[in-house]
Amino acid sequence: MQVNIINLVKDFGATRAVDDISFTFSSGQIFGFVGPNGAGKTTTMKILATLDEPTSGDATIDGVSLVELPETARRLIGYMPDALPSHRDITVHEYLDFFARAYGLVGKLRRQVVDSVEGFTNLTEIREKTLHALSKGMKQRVSLARALLHDPPVLVMDEPAAGLDPRARVELRELLRALSEQEKAILISSHILSELSEICDGAVIIEQGKIVTAGTLQEIATSDVEQRTVLIRPLERPDDLCKAMLLMPHVAAVNRLGNEIEAKVTGSEETCSVLLENLVREGFRIVEFKPQGGDLESVFMNVTKGDVQ
Repeated sequence: MQVNIINLVKDFGATRAVDDISFTFSSGQIFGFVGPNGAGKTTTMKILATLDEPTSGDATIDGVSLVELPETARRLIGYMPDALPSHRDITVHEYLDFFARAYGLVGKLRRQVVDSVEGFTNLTEIREKTLHALSKGMKQRVSLARALLHDPPVLVMDEPAAGLDPRARVELRELLRALSEQEKAILISSHILSELSEICDGAVIIEQGKIVTAGTLQEIATSDVEQRTVLIRPLERPDDLCKAMLLMPHVAAVNRLGNEIEAKVTGSEETCSVLLENLVREGFRIVEFKPQGGDLESVFMNVTKGDVQ
């Protein structure tokens, strides 16, 4: 199952919220969708969930067009919005049963599906509580459960970890890994970049409606970003090493962290390689030299400017 976003554009009057973006993710992959507030993430996700129409462009799920066949595509997508309505007069079980009926599930099958989804999302013990009485974490679980009722191969999740306590975030990560093992294609937006780094196979970074970079974590981590962090552990003379590095080209900053030295290096991986050669040439014995390219947060800070539309 492959999801292709193709030259997607969305205008709101004179404002272009989504500006000609294209990317791909597939079954078994978790892709992070990252960007500053107002970058166009939620608009893109609503288009993928068939809740909005693009001004131009399209998205396909195994060739099924969201523009031409939205009803067919909708059966393939589970959408988890950033908030769940807090109805005072409906229980968790009644809410999920309502949506199961809406998806056309009937009789014994409907009861089995609802019970199974409640079990998977750990909602069985609170199924008789009203939505209004739930904590933020439990509401997020109900929202995920609703998205899973029709067993969609694609999940689109808008800020599912927002407002969750540490335990709830750990539990959410475990659920996402389990869903990925079920070969679901998952697109998830979040501002908690350290957690995305732990669970995602790839990421799409967007700013002012345009894609800044996209690909697997390995691809974007090794791309030619403006600045990267290198951790260096010398065998001896750490103070001398700091002083020497400050005089070397492409070294923007040096910070000593106990026995390690953190350096901000401007340039590519080749630049880092040249830096290591220079250190060894000057007589420094290096035990460890470790570029921190896999840090999604560092990549995000390097490639975005913080501008809003």
